[in-house]
Amino acid sequence: MSDLRIRPAALPDIDPVLTFWKEAAEGTSISDDPGGLARLIERDPASLLLAERAGDLAGTVIAGFDGWRCHLYRLAVHPDHRRRGVATALLRAAEERFVSLGGRRADAMVLDDNASAHPAWRAAGYGPEPQWSRWVRPLEN
Repeated sequence: MSDLRIRPAALPDIDPVLTFWKEAAEGTSISDDPGGLARLIERDPASLLLAERAGDLAGTVIAGFDGWRCHLYRLAVHPDHRRRGVATALLRAAEERFVSLGGRRADAMVLDDNASAHPAWRAAGYGPEPQWSRWVRPLEN
């Protein structure tokens, strides 16, 4: 795994990340567009973490911290790099970021239908909280 490099995304990474998510991520988000990613990177430059191997984008995770809670989104690993420690390294980097910011508990957005991801999340120590549901309302710009 010594050939894996984790770094924060920068504005020039936006298009490659959006292309990567189309191939490697499950589901889509209303903010999966250049403007949404630019706002994320400009507001919190260390929140979108990229894993690269031999110059190729191997994985991503968004490690957002709002000053109170630690939120994980968009953990995605390219199919050619799965089961090689990429997700583990990304989660470790995200959790180290949270601890350095004073975070005390991380939560992850995991699609219920993404059953192949559930064992990986459980192996990393995460689990669903059955008493919670996610309620959402899209906002208009």
